[in-house]
Amino acid sequence: MKARVALVTGGTRGIGLGIAEALGREGFALAVCGTRPEQDAAPALAALKKHATEVLYCRCDVADRAARERMLESIERGLGGLHVLVNNAGIAPRQRKDILEASEESFEELLRTNLQGPYFLTQSAARWMIRQKSAAAAWAGCVVNVSSISATVASPSRGEYCVSKAGVSMATQLWAARLAEFGVPVYEVRPGITKTDMTAGVQEKYDHLIAEGLLLQPRWGTPADVGKAVAMLARGDLPYSTGQVILVDGGLTCQRL
Repeated sequence: MKARVALVTGGTRGIGLGIAEALGREGFALAVCGTRPEQDAAPALAALKKHATEVLYCRCDVADRAARERMLESIERGLGGLHVLVNNAGIAPRQRKDILEASEESFEELLRTNLQGPYFLTQSAARWMIRQKSAAAAWAGCVVNVSSISATVASPSRGEYCVSKAGVSMATQLWAARLAEFGVPVYEVRPGITKTDMTAGVQEKYDHLIAEGLLLQPRWGTPADVGKAVAMLARGDLPYSTGQVILVDGGLTCQRL
């Protein structure tokens, strides 16, 4: 194993691709996963290969336990180890509905993908990280959970999404507390309004809100903004800050009078 290895879930589009690109520039070997066939992700993988030492694509739905385990086995075979886990993969509700009307099926789908899957992927990856640390004292790694300002900012038209991201925030605290004895820091990166395919359907709404002063920094966030924050953590630039939240939201959640 010549380079440190990072796994970025949902790493071939949107915020995940921005994170993977940033880590590739830092010299990481990359494992990226998604639900699409590999040929559909080929343009993103080609872009990543311009920077990363190695790129491994794993087709994996993080809500599927067996698929998660197959993915980790594939990474061990193909890249030899794992240093950084970035839990980024997530979905929005198929339909935005008022919480008075939203279905249990939508709630269950989002919780499985956005919270349950990352939670138990962290469990499996953490066990592997602990084994690596026991075998080589110089091993160093971390876990980064990508949540959202929706962890604390209520949107009654997509309550299930907010609940899932609030759960990710608590999961960060739990894993930070549990993994501290093994020297594995756990962080949360909390993006704000970020221009991706997930937000394309509400672009006009947020263009208007940004123009009216919603943000202190009056522009959309980009996947590259989030990637820079994750790269900082993966490099180990904040070694004494486990459990902390890094906000990448243009000042949206800064309280003002």
